[in-house]
Parts: sequence; structure tokens; C-alpha cells
Amino acid sequence: MRVLLVGAGGVGTAITRIAARRPFFDLMVVADFDPARAETAVAALGADGARFRAGRVDASDEGAVTALLERHGCDVLLNATDPRFVMPLFRAARDAGATYVDMAMSLSRPHSEKPYEECGVKLGDEQFAQAGAWEEAGALALVGMGVEPGLSDVFARYAADELFDVIEEIGVRDGADLTVDGHGFAPSFNIWTTIEECLNPPVVYERDRGWFTTEPFSEPEVFDFPEGIGPVECVNVEHEEVLLVPRWVDARRVTFKYGLGREFVDTLRTLHLLGLDRTEPVTVPGPDGPVRVSPRDVVAACLPDPATLGGRMRGKTCAGTWVRGVKDGAPREVYLYHVVDNEWSMTEYGCQAVVWQTAVNPVVALELLARGAWTGTGVLGPEAFPAGPFLELLTAYGSPWGLREQ
Repeated sequence: MRVLLVGAGGVGTAITRIAARRPFFDLMVVADFDPARAETAVAALGADGARFRAGRVDASDEGAVTALLERHGCDVLLNATDPRFVMPLFRAARDAGATYVDMAMSLSRPHSEKPYEECGVKLGDEQFAQAGAWEEAGALALVGMGVEPGLSDVFARYAADELFDVIEEIGVRDGADLTVDGHGFAPSFNIWTTIEECLNPPVVYERDRGWFTTEPFSEPEVFDFPEGIGPVECVNVEHEEVLLVPRWVDARRVTFKYGLGREFVDTLRTLHLLGLDRTEPVTVPGPDGPVRVSPRDVVAACLPDPATLGGRMRGKTCAGTWVRGVKDGAPREVYLYHVVDNEWSMTEYGCQAVVWQTAVNPVVALELLARGAWTGTGVLGPEAFPAGPFLELLTAYGSPWGLREQ
């Protein structure tokens, strides 16, 4: 396997450090718009970096990405950029005949008249619209293969195959007790993506109704997270699992709720109130005349890079899937989860917990594809593949998962 990794930020860098310890690939080309970031990621591997190359690419330039894939003979494109670049990278992989893997799907657009009732363009719609062409070509696009979406979807498939006869509800629940010394507001993940998913209308799935939307931060509930994290208030947030799980797993209801915390929610509401979540450029004065700039990009530039926060971060992060249903005629309720302690991920890999937890899952998936344990054609989510091999290999990577009867 020869992999083109596009994006050398926090998650991309963590991917290189995890993959460097595994023998399943021959080459990984690490490419970024800023070549210095790619070079730094590769140089940090030291003696383990012999199978890595650094390069530059503009993720929005499909022709350049396709040419880079062909130049290095890469048969897989792993997208570690933000969701704005999903579609050009998705199309570039198809043009080059490469397998495509991402951790977030094509962007949504709210319904023009009823944004908090009906779906407009849903997450992943643009990709699934091309599923037939991928299948016809015998090619695979594995979409939503991070931690959430990704591992959470694997948990949903495992529950359906191994733990339940009938599933009433699947609810992805994400929570943490992470703090960052010296920062009152310091998101542990890309702020561009955080704003996108938190301020868009959340999507809920119900079998009798299909997909529909609610207002941001709706239906608050307190969920008790394992391994000492404890109770955290969670709210509805737009996320790919709700769009992916029902395609392959039979459940009456599917939701995604994020443990953001009241202060975080209030900050995001303020950004929205001031229009600082907007992506459309506005004109501002500059030393050499007016400048067009995206308010959301300004917010991102003013906040610390999540990849640099690990040394000041304390605590654990938990990603998991809560499932309620029936097994052998009796009610059952479980929470399948994966916890990463920031102290461990920093000591072992030099990466903060949230980016490491996101990065490990696509590497596991790549290894399963390389082994032939996962195969398929078309545009497929993690639920389309058997969960057992994935969970076994994740444990073999030194990061076991857990199951709690509720």
C-alpha cells in the first residue's frame, strides 16, 4: 500500500506517528499547503521516517492532487484536512483510481425555509450522489472513518451484530474532562470544524419520520461517562453518524450528542450572534488598503492551534455509542466506548488526546484494507464492514475499548 496523506496538522501529524510503528504500507507521502508543516511531521519521525516523504499540495486543486497520487504511485488518498476540501480530494482520488478515506464528510447546507425542521443538503449527500460511479468503477471511498464519525459507527455495527436482536435507539455520546492550563477557551479540535458542526441545525433520525432537524444545542441531557470522567451535559449537534448509521444498521432512532459544557455553548452562541461564525468574506481595513477576510478564519487565527495544547492539557476524552434495545426477549442497554488519557498519548506519541484518538482509527482502517480484511466498492461508511476485526486491531494498537452495561 502506498498512501498520500493530505494535511499535516494535528491529526495528520498524529497519523504519521501511529503509522510509523506499523508495517502494512510501503510509502506514505505527507502533503500540505504549507510544506514546512509536512517536513516537520516527517522529520519528527527520525529513524522511523524512512517510508515517509514530505511534499506540498493545494487540497482544492484536483489536478495537482491527482498528479501527486500518480507521481508517487499512491493507491490510497487519506484526507486529513477540514471538510471544505472533501469534495476536491474525493474527486481527485476517483480520477486517479485511488481508494479514498476521510474522517469528515461533504458539508451540509440548511433548509432555506425550515432550517430547524427539515434537512436541506445533508452531510455526505454530495459524496453519496456519486456512489454509483464509484461502485461501477470497482473503487472504494471509505467515508467518516475517524473517531466520531468512525469508531462510533463501528460500535453501532458491533452492537447490531453481536449484542442485540432489536435496536430501539443508537445515540453517540461524546464527553471529556479535559482542561487547558492558561486558556479559558481553547477548543481541543479544529475550530473551523467545531463551529460548523455545533452551529448547524442538528440532524435526528427516526424510522417513521426519516431525517429531520432541530435547533442547535437542543434536548440537553446529563450522561455519565466512564473511567472517572463522570456526568457531563450533552446536547444535539450535527454529526455524520446520524446520516451514516441508518444506511446499514436497523434502529428506530439515531442521535448524536456532544458534551460541550455551558461556557463552551455560550461562547459559540456569542460567535454566532456577532456573525463571527460566517465563512463569507467581509471587507476590513488593512495597512495597504481594504482586505477581504472570512470571520471564521479570523476566529481560528486568534485561537491556539489544538495540536500545540497537549503539554498544557489535563484529563481524558471519551467517544462512545449508547445503544438500547432487546436481546433474547429482555431489554438491554449498553455503552461501547473508547477513552484516551492525555498524559498517556503525550508520553507515548507526543500528541494530545483528541487528535490522537481521531488519528488512530483511519490508520487501523488502512491496515484492514491492506490486509484484505475490509473490502468493498462504492461510497461506504464504517458500518458497512465487519466490526470485529477493527476492534481487535484497535486493541492490538495498545488502545483498548470498553463496554458498560447500563
